[in-house]
Amino acid sequence: LPPLRAHGGGGQLICVLVFLLLFLCLVIIDLSPPPPLTEEDPLQPTTSDETVSVGGTVTLTCHVPESDNSSLQWSNTAQQTLYFGEKRALRDNRIQLNRSTATELSITIGDVQMSDDGEYTCSIFTMPVRTAKAMVTVLGVPGKPHIRGFENAVPEGGKVTLTCTSTGSKPPAQLHWYRGDQELEGRPVVKLLADDSTYNVSSELTLEVSRDDDNALIACAVDHPSLAPGDKRSEHAVRVLYSPNPQIVPESDLPREGEKFHLKCLGNANPE
Repeated sequence: LPPLRAHGGGGQLICVLVFLLLFLCLVIIDLSPPPPLTEEDPLQPTTSDETVSVGGTVTLTCHVPESDNSSLQWSNTAQQTLYFGEKRALRDNRIQLNRSTATELSITIGDVQMSDDGEYTCSIFTMPVRTAKAMVTVLGVPGKPHIRGFENAVPEGGKVTLTCTSTGSKPPAQLHWYRGDQELEGRPVVKLLADDSTYNVSSELTLEVSRDDDNALIACAVDHPSLAPGDKRSEHAVRVLYSPNPQIVPESDLPREGEKFHLKCLGNANPE
C-alpha cells in the first residue's frame, strides 16, 4: 500500500494529538510517588560534644552502626593522631584507650588543661574516608574570691568601696554581693588573660554605712558552670566608727517621796 500522507488540516490534527500525549506523560510523572528516602550511611561515624573542667577527665566516643573492618581513628585539635584502633599514636600518658571494637573507638583524656579545648576528629578509613567532629569545651575553674576594702574602719555616714576578685575562669565567672541574705548590686569588670584564655573578673560595691552596719557580714560569691552554688564564697565584717548616743534611763517610772531615785546614763559607741 502507498504511505499515508497528511493533507491540509490532517497535519494540524496530528500535532495536537502529539501535544496532548506529551502533556499526559508529564501529568503521570508529576503524580507518581516520590522516590524512597535514602537510608542513613551505616559507615558514617557519630560522636558527641563534651564539656569538662580543668583537671578533670573527658571521654570521647566514636561509633559506627556497621563494620566493614575499616579502622577508626581519633585526632586532636592539631590533627595529630591520638589512637588508630587500639594502637597509641601520640606519646601523652594523659590519653588512654577506653574501648576499641569493630564499631567503636573510645578514649579518655585525663588531667585536662585549657590547651585541650577545641575540635577533635574521628575518622574511618573507608573509600571515601568518613569523619565526624566532637567539640571539647574546657571550663576554667575560678579561684576563691578575695575581697579588698575592709582594711580600715569607716566613720558613720561615710562610704566604703569594696572590691571582689576571682581569677582563672572560663567562661567569665559572675560575682554576687550579699549582706546577710540580701543581694546587693555591684559593678562588674571582666579582663581576658591572653596567655591561657582564662578571665580575671572583679566587682566593686560601694556602701554608705550607719552604726547598724557595724560587724555586718558582707559576702562575695562566685557563680560558674564548673561550681556548685556556694562552693566558693568569701565574707568579711564591716567595722563602723560612731559616736555615743547617750540615754538617761530611770530605775523606776513612779518614784516615791523620800526614796532614793536612781538614774542610769547609757551610751553606745565604737570604739567604746
